[in-house]
Amino acid sequence: MPELNDIAQTLLSGEQNIQLIYAFNSTGKTQLSLAYKDLTKDEEGNHVGVYYNALSEDLFTWDNGDDNDEGKIKLLVKESSLNSFHGFLNEENLEQHLERFKFNFDYRFNQHEDSEKGIQSIEFSERSDNPDTERKTIKVSRGEERIFLWCFYLSLFEVEELADNQSEHIFIDDPVSSLDDHNIFITASTIFDLIEKHYEDRKIILTTHHMGLFSILSDWLRKGELSSKLKGKYKMHILSKKSGEVKLETCRKDVFLYHLRLLQVLETARRQNDLRAFHLALLRQVLENISSFLGVGRVSYVLEQIGIDDANRVTNIVNSLSHKNIYYYESDDLVSDNEEMLIEILDKLMIKYEFVLHLPRT
Repeated sequence: MPELNDIAQTLLSGEQNIQLIYAFNSTGKTQLSLAYKDLTKDEEGNHVGVYYNALSEDLFTWDNGDDNDEGKIKLLVKESSLNSFHGFLNEENLEQHLERFKFNFDYRFNQHEDSEKGIQSIEFSERSDNPDTERKTIKVSRGEERIFLWCFYLSLFEVEELADNQSEHIFIDDPVSSLDDHNIFITASTIFDLIEKHYEDRKIILTTHHMGLFSILSDWLRKGELSSKLKGKYKMHILSKKSGEVKLETCRKDVFLYHLRLLQVLETARRQNDLRAFHLALLRQVLENISSFLGVGRVSYVLEQIGIDDANRVTNIVNSLSHKNIYYYESDDLVSDNEEMLIEILDKLMIKYEFVLHLPRT
């Protein structure tokens, strides 16, 4: 998408070194990181920054051993431009990062015979205080794998030989896949450590679909202990996609929560007379968020509370029409009856709960 190149240029030329970007899944976050990478290469085609994204995670694949023999399981490391820096990685530093997450497994690096090729594979085993205990290799959970890889890259970012050559920026795309809320909070703190360390000498760009991570970092930037030092040095955005076109919107300095973002999208579409069938999926998510907050877990209860007649029937309509349209995908036009129903629910939600919506500026 050519507009991603324009957005990458906007991020590169922006005065603020810290760029925090929220986007729904499938909007183009990973592709944006690749566009930024291509834009910032030097004349010889070399990278001038470091990256963590889905492609970084794809460099690690599981080998489950012969016939899924658990004792032979290992995490294979594909060869890339980073492998030559593996030998400089400080394992004590890696352990310190892992300790913040209370990592409960031991690991071992298996090196290539050719040191330039770096680490060939990683084996995990149950942690034991007795070094003489024979331990069988195991496969860690998806969340534990993501934690390990994030800490691995954090340590790699600090390798002087890599940092000296690729020191202009750090681009992080969604480091919290498969993590629970506690570990997302810890990940946020590690990202903020990077910000504190490098905000004056590097651009730091984070993209994420996770509202919690975005909100935590937003609050720390605006209201945390370093807020006075960071004033004017950060900018928050929303990456949005409509009719196949990706745009970068500027967030206002207000509370940013998932249900409020959905309501912003719905209200913008209503004002532009551009409500579509996929907006019903977003409305359903708003109703589910409110019902969960109220401790009921029933969409029809929310509809009853806001004064919708025959709430059970309307719930069934919303569920059936939104079933295949989860998240933010373009879909068919709404028929007039369903559009009127959507507008009525949206209006009554705003009247009942008095949500304050600050629509993003483009």
